[in-house]
Amino acid sequence: MIKQTAESSIKLIKEKGKRMILDKINEVKDIKTLSLPEMEKLAEEIRKAILNRVSKIGGHVGPNLGIVEATIAMHYVFNSPIDKIVFDVSHQCYAHKILTGRKNGFLNEEDFHKVSGYTNPDESEHDIFTVGHTSTFVSLACGLAKARDLKNETGNIIAVIGDGSLSGGEAFEGLDNVAELNSNFIVIVNDNDMSIAPNYGGIYKNLKLLRDTEGKAECNLFKALGFDYCYVKNGNTIQELIQDFKKVKDSNHPIVVHIRTLKGKGLDYAETNKEAWHFSTPFEIKSGNKKIISNVNSQTYQEITTKYLVEKAKKDKKVMIITPAIPRICGFTPEIRKELGTQFMDVGIAEEHAIAYASGLAKNGAKPVIAMSSSFIQRTYDQLSQDLAMNNSSAVILVYRNGISGTDQTHLGGFDIPLISNIPNIVYLAPTCEEEYMSMLEWGMEQNEKSVVIRVPNAMVIKRKIEVQKDYSNINEYKIEEEGEKVAIIALGNFYSLGSKVKQKLKENLNIKATLINPRYITGIDTKMLESLKKEHELVITLEDGVLDGGFGEKIARFYSSSNMKVLNFGAKKEFTDRIPLQELYQRYHLTEDLIVSDIINMIKE
Repeated sequence: MIKQTAESSIKLIKEKGKRMILDKINEVKDIKTLSLPEMEKLAEEIRKAILNRVSKIGGHVGPNLGIVEATIAMHYVFNSPIDKIVFDVSHQCYAHKILTGRKNGFLNEEDFHKVSGYTNPDESEHDIFTVGHTSTFVSLACGLAKARDLKNETGNIIAVIGDGSLSGGEAFEGLDNVAELNSNFIVIVNDNDMSIAPNYGGIYKNLKLLRDTEGKAECNLFKALGFDYCYVKNGNTIQELIQDFKKVKDSNHPIVVHIRTLKGKGLDYAETNKEAWHFSTPFEIKSGNKKIISNVNSQTYQEITTKYLVEKAKKDKKVMIITPAIPRICGFTPEIRKELGTQFMDVGIAEEHAIAYASGLAKNGAKPVIAMSSSFIQRTYDQLSQDLAMNNSSAVILVYRNGISGTDQTHLGGFDIPLISNIPNIVYLAPTCEEEYMSMLEWGMEQNEKSVVIRVPNAMVIKRKIEVQKDYSNINEYKIEEEGEKVAIIALGNFYSLGSKVKQKLKENLNIKATLINPRYITGIDTKMLESLKKEHELVITLEDGVLDGGFGEKIARFYSSSNMKVLNFGAKKEFTDRIPLQELYQRYHLTEDLIVSDIINMIKE
């Protein structure tokens, strides 16, 4: 927990010659001493603090700017942590962190790294859960409420959710169950009429009706589920929020407080372009210009994918593109979505539905392609297994943001290999370059016998100028890229270039001409090739950009377990890492060419 002082170093955002209200806020109880004008001034200062941080290191901009007044009012009325506040997905927790003893993480650049972008119990007793995936809030808070009741305790349980998260299946499951509690449970629906991208689905027609009628419409989905209900028209007005929160405090039954807020409030371009400013990399506050300078001559895999899919969709009306609420992350900008028209569907926070929906499309002759991040595909195991693979539905799934990374523990991308590669009937492919990737994508879309998943490379587009095959139906056939002896390097997908560097260093340092293998298939082993390596090799190493336990390398090690072949598996340890720099992780896991070569030397000597 970051230590705060009344004289925090706030020169970065402090108005010249004036003390700030934020100077007084060192713990949450300090809010209760403020007057209404002071709280309104505090809201301005919190927005400046949020912008101070996100403009320098990036973060969730729009949702956090939109809920500042509601967060102040919540902490003014309720008594955290006795009253427990659960923030769904954590995209709207920055003001909460500032008010609960962590303001220096937004004011002082040297303290930014001490505060994560998500709720985190290791930082504060006011954060109940580590949360980074959406629609989980009601279920988590429902457990808190039931435990409170079992122990005959008191206190309010407050679950805060954005309207976008209501499209997630777990949100419905939780809401359905909470209505049976018959005890205190307060759901605050922060309705800014946006998910990450615009909302789609029947639920949002009812939310619009409730907004248009100021909560008076007879058709009310929350009442239908068994909740009491109140509507706050001005969800960015502290006085009105305090009045309504006081009305529901200590209620003896479940109630929804539906507040209307403005996403990106206080930042004109974020208010106007809500989708682009949901999250941002570092930027100039005044202009909104991003600080990251990209190589204009480089392309991303998102760019070449969307270009290919748009052209494919124009030629073939059976092509259907699906994303679960993250279209821009996968390269599908509003312009591209418009061009795709009815051949594109953002299903919202509904990853499970996306997989089953694609399976149905494929079974009826369409050509579905799903694009999603590695950390979100973790939510779909049952659908991948039961709905997709067991039915041999020929959908294509593109897995973005995969591999070892220095991101928050809630968004790690290293677990997809064990998860997906061990499901029967799925062909999981790991391309090493543009040519291979595009060939795999074309094959996956045109074949109709297998469920195909492609691990999209993380780097900028790499061209290897190689001749690639057009047909990948001969499953698990590896490719020897460079023949050698003594040491065989099986370098999977993202780590093919690392394997190439290791091969070069072995030649330079030990005069070993190693064999370099591109396995391409994550889901199985090439027994014929592996058997042939026994003749001229004494050591096989595997490189994979993910966790080792249950992963690709272990399949190779198992094959050789009854032979004299030595095997070294290189990848990540099974652990949750939180904002650890990538290079530090590579050192920890021996994923540099120097450390790998050193391990090879030690193994050969044995």
